[in-house]
Amino acid sequence: MSLQLGTIAPDFEQDSSQGRIRFHEWIGNDWVVFFSHPADFTPVCTTELGTVARLED
Repeated sequence: MSLQLGTIAPDFEQDSSQGRIRFHEWIGNDWVVFFSHPADFTPVCTTELGTVARLED
């Protein structure tokens, strides 16, 4: 599935580090960036994911 900028993503429920969430309820009126990585313990995990996590601050 691919989404274009401005497209509303489907709603879903998921366990998270903040407990069980319902996606649309969780984001409210905010924008969201979906981020995925190809495999665990790869350079993407250790560098790019760390960089994205720091952007929240």
